[in-house]
Amino acid sequence: MSEQKNLREALLLEQKNGYDRLSDRELAELETYCEGYKDYLNRGRTERECVETTVALAEAQGFRPFVPGQAVKTGDRIYQVNRGKAVMLAVIGEQSLADGIIIGAAHIDSPRLDLKPHPLTEDAELCTLKTHYYGGIRKYQWVAIPLELVGVVVKADGTQVKVDIGRDPGDPVLTIPDLLPHLADKQSHKPLFQGIEGEQLNLLAGSRPYAGDDGSDRVKLAVMAILNEKYGITEADLISAELCAVPAYAPVDVGLDRSMIGAYGQDDRVCGYATLKALLELGTPKRTCLCMLADKEEVGSMGVSGMQSQAFDTFVADLCDSQDVALKDCFARSFCLSSDVTAAYDPNFAEVYDKGNAAMLNRGVGLCKYTGSRGKAGASDASAELVGKVRRTLDRAGVIWQMAEMGKVDEGGGGTVALYMANRNIETLDAGTPVLAMHAPFEVTSKLDCYMTYRAMKAVFED
Repeated sequence: MSEQKNLREALLLEQKNGYDRLSDRELAELETYCEGYKDYLNRGRTERECVETTVALAEAQGFRPFVPGQAVKTGDRIYQVNRGKAVMLAVIGEQSLADGIIIGAAHIDSPRLDLKPHPLTEDAELCTLKTHYYGGIRKYQWVAIPLELVGVVVKADGTQVKVDIGRDPGDPVLTIPDLLPHLADKQSHKPLFQGIEGEQLNLLAGSRPYAGDDGSDRVKLAVMAILNEKYGITEADLISAELCAVPAYAPVDVGLDRSMIGAYGQDDRVCGYATLKALLELGTPKRTCLCMLADKEEVGSMGVSGMQSQAFDTFVADLCDSQDVALKDCFARSFCLSSDVTAAYDPNFAEVYDKGNAAMLNRGVGLCKYTGSRGKAGASDASAELVGKVRRTLDRAGVIWQMAEMGKVDEGGGGTVALYMANRNIETLDAGTPVLAMHAPFEVTSKLDCYMTYRAMKAVFED
C-alpha cells in the first residue's frame, strides 16, 4: 500500500484546499492584506477614483510623476496617468531595458450604469435619470438595489466638478424600482435577459415638486435645483459629464467564517490592487517592473485609455529612449502576467462548468493558458514553455495556484487584455482571482485567493 501511495503522489495531481497549507503567519498576513484591499475597493468605485487612490498610495511609497524626456536610473520609482482613467507605474531595474521588462497588467473599469447625455426626465411627477449600461451586465440584477451617483461634470467654462451622492452616511441614494410580483405575470414569462430592458434602467431621482412654480416638470426642476445648489451645475452641463451609478454599499466580509469578500467592482480591481501592492513593495529589481492599470477592458479595451491605446507603447518607448534601447527589442524580451479574474466554480450552476478544469475557491490564483470563447476565439494562448516557467516561479515562492478555464467549451467565455499585450510581441499569460457572481453588483471572492494573487504577482516581479 505504501508503494501504491507513493506512486499516486508521484504521478497524479491532487489539489487541496489552500487553508490546509497556510501557516499562522500567512493567515495573519492574509487578513491584513485583505483589509487593505477592501479599503482600496471602497475608495475606488470608478476607474477615475481608482487612479486617484493608486497615485496617493504610490506617492506615499516614493513614486513620482514621469516626464517624457527625463533621464531614469536604477531604482527610480515613476508613474504616469493617462487622462485620469488609467495609470502606469514602474520601478527601474538593474538590467538594461534591452533585456525586457516584467509587466503586471490589470484593468480598473467595471460594469455600471452611465448617465445619458440628456438624462433628466419627468413622467407622472417622478423625476428619473436615464442610463446607458456599460459593460456586460445582467440587467435584472441592477433593479431594486441602492445606487450611488459618482463622476465628474465639466461646466461650460471648463471647470471640472466632482460628484458623489450616496456614499457618505446620511446621503440619499438612488434606485431603479422593479415591477411588483402582483402585476408581473407577463414579465415573469419573458426570457431572463428580456425581463428588464435597457431603456427601463432609469434612476429614481425625486418626487417632490419645486415650490412656488406653476410650470411643467416641477419635480425635474427641483432635482436640478438641488444639483445646482450643491455643485453649481445646470442641465446643459450634464452634456459634458461622466456620471455613473454604482452600488451604494461598502465591501464586507461574507460567510460566518469571514473567509470571503463581497463587493462591487472586484472584476478586476482585485487583480489591479494585487499588482499595485506587489509593485509598491518592490525593492530594486533585476529587470524593470511595470504595473499597468487600464481602462475600457469591459467594452473591448478601446479608446485612448484602453489597452489598445498607444499610450502604453509611448510610456515604455520614453523609458527605452532614456537608455537608447529600441522599443521592439524591449517588447520582444518582455513578459506580461495579464492579471484578470476568472470564473469560480458554483455548484448551483454546475451544468455550465467543466468541474475538472474550473477554478475553485480557496485553491489559489487561477492560471489561464487561454481565454476567449468557443474555439479560443479572441484568446492569447500561452506556450507550454511559458506556462512551465511561471509554474516554477510560483512553486519556488510557495504560491498556491491552480489551472482554470472560464467554463464549458460551448457555454460562452470571455477575454482579457492579454490579447493586446501578446499582439505587441510580449509573451503573456493570464492569471487572476476566481470570482463568484462575476459582473454582478455584488461579487464574491475568497480572501485566500485574493492574497495568493498578490503573492503570485510579487513572485513574478521578484523572479
